[in-house]
Amino acid sequence: MQAALLHDILRQGLWVATVISLPILAVALAVGLLIGVLQALTSVQEMTLTFVPKVAAIAATFWISTGFMTDTLTAYFRDVIAPAIAGG
Repeated sequence: MQAALLHDILRQGLWVATVISLPILAVALAVGLLIGVLQALTSVQEMTLTFVPKVAAIAATFWISTGFMTDTLTAYFRDVIAPAIAGG
């Protein structure tokens, strides 16, 4: 396998990983900011107040976006990895 092909496959794999993780990271950021603002406004500094809603939002986002993640990974394997394994 040529080095350029390997670098291209790795670059595409990193991009797929970024695209797949983006919904979960965006929701975690949004919920964290929202709860941080709420804590600043109310002066309530409880650790479970930040942890529980964030974990629930991440779990819900993961459950909702599982189909998207599966389709993206399947397309990457079908279009990039499988042809590289087959030598094409």
